[in-house]
Amino acid sequence: MKEQNHSDDTIISCEGLVKIYQSEGIEVMALQGLDLEIKRGELMAVIGKSGSGKSTLLNMLGGLEHPTAGKLYVNGQDLFAMSEKEMVEYRKKTVGFVWQKSARNLFPYMTARENVETPMYFYGGSAKEHREKALRLLEMVGILDKKDSYPAQLSGGEQQRVAIAIALANDPEILLCDEPTGAVDTKTSDKIQSLFRKLNEELGITIIIVTHDMNLANKVGRVVMISDGKISTEKILKEEYSAKIREMGKEGFQDFGDSELSHEEYSVLDRAHRLQLSEEMMEKAGIDSNKVKIEAVDGKIIITRE
Repeated sequence: MKEQNHSDDTIISCEGLVKIYQSEGIEVMALQGLDLEIKRGELMAVIGKSGSGKSTLLNMLGGLEHPTAGKLYVNGQDLFAMSEKEMVEYRKKTVGFVWQKSARNLFPYMTARENVETPMYFYGGSAKEHREKALRLLEMVGILDKKDSYPAQLSGGEQQRVAIAIALANDPEILLCDEPTGAVDTKTSDKIQSLFRKLNEELGITIIIVTHDMNLANKVGRVVMISDGKISTEKILKEEYSAKIREMGKEGFQDFGDSELSHEEYSVLDRAHRLQLSEEMMEKAGIDSNKVKIEAVDGKIIITRE
């Protein structure tokens, strides 16, 4: 298995990821040379419109899809140089999944506790150990009182909490969440986001949330914007707000309002030093053609209309 030299605090490194789908003789590029690094223990979001490539990226991080070109390293190891057996172990032990639709997360004929216990049977241990761990996880996600309820007896938010407990059943290093709040109301969404923060802080787990919800930007420390299969911009929480969060505790993270105030936005250069301008930025600058003038003035790069 190929390995990459990486720092201990980098858990995921994407290099030039390309994904081409073919359908009825038509080729569609979902990813176009995407580069991305994710630090160990990050709580971050990948945001983009439908068709931007964000779900394709999530599937690759989970080992569910292979790129047409490029490399993806997890813990310094090339994910797609793994044997099939190693890939199965990766999916079982390194990553946990939370899907938007509860049908992908829960068995309808099992109680909440039984659903959480199910993944544990692949790793041995006694039924008593499985039960005790399932109850601990349900308590951690704040739904222990629903341990004997079936999915149909749970609200959408309660189902997602059970799904998160299931995803944590085998102690993964990375939690991958695909639109985890897409089917719930705003109040429930805020509660689930608070839960992600709690898990991130208490367990140190890396959490990657893929969504189209731009309002999520002020609820995580880092937001990666993906457009046309490449990273266009990033939003990083300002240190002054990080300090306020530490003072206020976990529940204070969602109360800062406009992300333009709490986050610093950066454009991202790829490995070939190319820059992608967002549609919003193009519109603000009044750029309506594919040609611009670029100048370096006093240590600044200035882009103007043709």
